[in-house]
Amino acid sequence: MSSDLFIASSEDDLLSPQRRTALKGAAASLVVGFWSAPKFSFAAQAAPKPFVPNAFVTIAADDSVTLTMAKIEMGQGTYTAIPMLLAEELEVDVTKVKLRHAPPDAKTYGIPIGDQFTGGSTSIRSMFEPMRQAGAAARTVLIQAAAEQWKLDPAGCFAERGQVVHKATGRRLSYGKLVSRASQLPLPAKVSLKPVNEFKLIGKPVKRLDAKGKTDGTAKYGIDAVIPGMKFASVVNSPVMGGKVKSVDDSATRAMRGVRQVVVLDNAVAVVADNTWYAKQGAAALKIEWDDGPNAKLSTEDLRKLMVDTLRKPGAVARNDGDAQKVISSDPKRVESLYINQMLAHAAMEPVNATVHVTATGAEIWTGTQVPARLRDSAAKLLGLPPERVTLNNSLLGGGFGRRLYHDQVDQAVLIGKQVNGPVKIVWTREEDIQHDVFRGLYAHSVSASLNEQGYPVALWHKFAGPSNLATFAPAFIGPDGVDSEAVDGSKNLTYGVANMRTEHVREEGPVHTGFWRGVGPSRNVPVLESFIDELAVRAGKDPVEYRLAMLSKNDRARHVVSRAAELAKWGEKLPQRRGKGIALLFAFDTYIAEVVDLSVDPAGQVTVHKVTCVVDCGLVVNPDTVVAQMQSGINFGLTAALYGDITIKDGRVQQSNFHDYQPLRMSEAPLIDVEIVKNTESLGGVGEPGTSAALAAFTNAVYAATGKRLYTLPVKPEQLGAT
Repeated sequence: MSSDLFIASSEDDLLSPQRRTALKGAAASLVVGFWSAPKFSFAAQAAPKPFVPNAFVTIAADDSVTLTMAKIEMGQGTYTAIPMLLAEELEVDVTKVKLRHAPPDAKTYGIPIGDQFTGGSTSIRSMFEPMRQAGAAARTVLIQAAAEQWKLDPAGCFAERGQVVHKATGRRLSYGKLVSRASQLPLPAKVSLKPVNEFKLIGKPVKRLDAKGKTDGTAKYGIDAVIPGMKFASVVNSPVMGGKVKSVDDSATRAMRGVRQVVVLDNAVAVVADNTWYAKQGAAALKIEWDDGPNAKLSTEDLRKLMVDTLRKPGAVARNDGDAQKVISSDPKRVESLYINQMLAHAAMEPVNATVHVTATGAEIWTGTQVPARLRDSAAKLLGLPPERVTLNNSLLGGGFGRRLYHDQVDQAVLIGKQVNGPVKIVWTREEDIQHDVFRGLYAHSVSASLNEQGYPVALWHKFAGPSNLATFAPAFIGPDGVDSEAVDGSKNLTYGVANMRTEHVREEGPVHTGFWRGVGPSRNVPVLESFIDELAVRAGKDPVEYRLAMLSKNDRARHVVSRAAELAKWGEKLPQRRGKGIALLFAFDTYIAEVVDLSVDPAGQVTVHKVTCVVDCGLVVNPDTVVAQMQSGINFGLTAALYGDITIKDGRVQQSNFHDYQPLRMSEAPLIDVEIVKNTESLGGVGEPGTSAALAAFTNAVYAATGKRLYTLPVKPEQLGAT
């Protein structure tokens, strides 16, 4: 079998998994569940029946092992780390594990909360036990099958490298030769998982299994879908948020070469043509009159004022230790600051897209999504079809960052496809992708503190106003007290020892379509609070590192990452004029991170980031290479937002349109990044998102260290920092 990563594109790529009795096993004191496989109907096969112990694992007579992936790969290394979990307990070569995208099935693949999504830095944490159990269960049954064939006690057998071995005689049987017998055996009532000290694979660096396909171009993304007979559509969305189509003059478009059809929707017009170029040219020739609606005069300043004014209202209280309100309100020397989070786009390298084929009896969709079941169910509802009549072919994602948790673009494609005879591919232009994103919303933060004689906070009150992503995405998870756990993350769990601490969120959705953005709550809260902590350190006349360590006396893990990051970054060394280092601490996603940004600011105010030092304690590590890559990726993503990221609105229209005015960090600008992983066996933490939030915070503190100027909003503007 080839060691190349294989991803099945449809159910027909594999034999049908048969529903098995669910297995609930226990390892030590941990009780966990197994998920039974969904039923599918396929043509009879001549090959022996495969062994399918659960919804995730299929072992065939040719010794192949196929893992049905409940999570989606969008660059974060999921399709390497999760196979490692299975391979560890199943005792197979991880490079030989084939992968298959899970079908839309939230009940079976919605681990652990019954919602089939990839996000929130939860993939490895949520799959760590289920995948190991799936491997251990399969291994146990295969050993039993071999022992019965040899008429021996299974206690005298063990598994290694895809074979069952009899200890005393050295006899071996490959897994493929055991699948028929194993398929007839009951699943064990209990399975034993390896202790950490017996891991052979987990914790070791493993090269990305999907690297070859992404390098040679064989990896398939939604944008790569090619369906026989398909047409191509280019879409023009209403330039104003909430606007509608008033009238369309498409006479010039219809007369153009290659144009086949014009489809008018409520808030968009699509041109269907023989290829993308014809479709784009046809779209450019449209004469559309828009009804701009209630947001015709909306501006960024309107949103800013709305959120600042909203701070006057009471909010949902997520943390209320002591009485921070009383202490701070009665302190005439209290410290107060107002911070603003700018709006941001996702700007993934692969623009949003979908290929759809709608018929009278069903529909088929080709796209990349973080929410397969949600997307399929939404399409079915729009078409008036039962969900089982809609087939979704998921793919690798060319970047997600939260954007593909939403399926507005696929909903639109389905409505277009409903009016087209045959399959049609819709790819938004970069301009449409950026200007009609589901944006990271604008938030206003009021932060205040009361200090003791030594300059340390005895009370800290963080109150912020802005959208609630969880309320719109998963309202059932809003607590009875109205708290959005995502919105307050990075504030409610602030690790510093402050006797009186209050976190309060005032929900205000505003008129902009907003949603999750990499780092979610911490990407908004941590930069604010860590910048404010630096303000307090400066006011107290104390070193920012020592100031933090003094407030972390009861948290050894937090103290370690801060002190170690400072040590590695040579904190305290003498620096040239207008060069500075800033530090930030983050605790989110069950991970501790400290980052030090080293930068300089030239006399014109231009910032150059030279180096970022990152110490990450994410508990037990599955693949160190993945952790390092995610820290590097998150840091560069955060620096992009700090240096350039800004979505602004004028007359209801997003002003940015492409990478020339919504600039990503260029390769030549990317700093040296030094990542150190703390080795321990604590519970797993997430790594896909927190590096971004810590980088944003450390950046603002480094700018202050270099220039003496505090940033209360981002991105940084050269005119703010020019030498006077």
